[in-house]
Amino acid sequence: MTATVPAECRMANDIARNLGHLPGAEAAEAVAGHIDRFWDPRMRTRLHEFVDAGMEGLDPLVVAAVKLLR
Repeated sequence: MTATVPAECRMANDIARNLGHLPGAEAAEAVAGHIDRFWDPRMRTRLHEFVDAGMEGLDPLVVAAVKLLR
């Protein structure tokens, strides 16, 4: 990834990488839980917008987590 990747996408991908060792659904729930507990609402909103826009480079686990947050 390059420096032009939005911070929310980079951080969400980092979280997904750190929790990717968990079984599928559990990993998505853990990523969603982390984002819900620790991220500012504005950051969550931007991440939702990036997922809705089909942002390239987002980990599929991030996309699954955002769906759970809705």
